[in-house]
Amino acid sequence: MKTLVFIEHADGKVKKTSLEAVAYAKALGGDVVALALGSIDGGALGETGKYGATRILHAADKKLDHPVIQVYTSVIQQAMQQEGADNLVLANTSLGTPVASKVAIRTGASFASNVMELPNTSSGFLVKRSIYTGKAFAWVEMKSAKKVIAIKKNAAELKEAGAAVSPTPFSPALDDKDFNTKVLSEEKASTAISLPEANIVVSGGRGLKGPEHWGILEELATTLGAATGCSKPVSDMGWRPHHEHVGQTGVKVAPQLYIAIGISGAIQHLAGVNSSKCIVVINKDADAPFFKAADYGIVGDAFDVVPKLTSALKAAK
Repeated sequence: MKTLVFIEHADGKVKKTSLEAVAYAKALGGDVVALALGSIDGGALGETGKYGATRILHAADKKLDHPVIQVYTSVIQQAMQQEGADNLVLANTSLGTPVASKVAIRTGASFASNVMELPNTSSGFLVKRSIYTGKAFAWVEMKSAKKVIAIKKNAAELKEAGAAVSPTPFSPALDDKDFNTKVLSEEKASTAISLPEANIVVSGGRGLKGPEHWGILEELATTLGAATGCSKPVSDMGWRPHHEHVGQTGVKVAPQLYIAIGISGAIQHLAGVNSSKCIVVINKDADAPFFKAADYGIVGDAFDVVPKLTSALKAAK
């Protein structure tokens, strides 16, 4: 069995979610071939070998620097054909999932998104999927010989299982008609840590009373090495940029630790964070709905609790 893994990268680094996809593919068994598109340093790309990739294909054509779904679909399909890959594994992201669905259609493969863990192969090939925005899960049998699997963050344990590998150039045929969509510009988040990639996220809501009070949240995030987020009302009011909006209609996150400060816990917000391993809620309203979803809760004023928490964490370091 051979599995192709589509690698996403940003700012010269392979995304953690893609490394998890490599680790997932390695755990499936057989050979693992990674595929990266666009400009990225070979040394950084070679790090995927440490997590299980035996070969790394790099289509470095600058035309591939901007992701266009139909173009990426064509290139991945060509790589699967060249390598004789039975499976495609990739991260369940805003880019990965639509690409995965198109590849599945073109190759006649079974397709499953939001996959939470390794398959059960005791009788067939069963995968566990997160459904209804994380409120439930479903077991799905993938019957086709070819399979396309888009995994959720933390679906595979990220551990080194090999050594760095030098990338091999890959030159796919690029059809001009696939470039009928053009990326005019990209606006990237200015924060050092990407929300979807973060292991810790600190989010604030209207309980912080205004943008001028965000300093206490940012200091806590810096102390923890965390990304910062916010509720939808906060971004709608312009207190924080829209790329920090966490929730069903914003960024969905699945960190190891999610800290919600002054957020009541509307169902739309919970839908975007309920895959978090641990949720801590700080709110002065003891009846806030968020406490029902929390692993730990502190009933208290954020302006009193958060600075003390930050001081304690700094002292512990």
